[in-house]
Amino acid sequence: MKKEDKTLVIARITEAIQSYPNFYLVETAGLNAAKTSDLRRACFAAGIKLMVVKNTLLHEALKEMEGDYSEIYPALEGPTSLMLTEVANAPAKLLKDFVKKDDKLPRLKAAYVEETVYLGADQLDALTKIKSKNELIADVVALLQSPAKNVISALSSGGQKIHGILETLSKKEE
Repeated sequence: MKKEDKTLVIARITEAIQSYPNFYLVETAGLNAAKTSDLRRACFAAGIKLMVVKNTLLHEALKEMEGDYSEIYPALEGPTSLMLTEVANAPAKLLKDFVKKDDKLPRLKAAYVEETVYLGADQLDALTKIKSKNELIADVVALLQSPAKNVISALSSGGQKIHGILETLSKKEE
């Protein structure tokens, strides 16, 4: 490959990584054509961009970007596919489903999620448990609503109790 071509490819990889807040490095080389096609369809349906990259070009792209990606460099061995996503846990869930069918591939090599590096296939369970931004917002809203619901519930039940006491007292006086 010519130097100009490499520069263009590195620029495309850099641009793609910068477009998404999270990325995964996955080994998919041993998949047959049907399984690779299934993986690509599943990625498309989940909103995940899947790219096959050369390790040296990915290494150069990561070097050019802001931030320290040096922890990921050891994972850049053997064939590598790059999964880019907006939702932090989407690729992990997708990979976990594929691993259930075939326990060997695709295999997680590394992931950069929420500015944290995860290395190795043993991190897949931890990555599936990461909550997305929308899930976190829903949790916060639920937590904020909970005390208000408790106060309203206490006031409404307290009102019924007071009403019952007053009614009982008024009947005793008669």
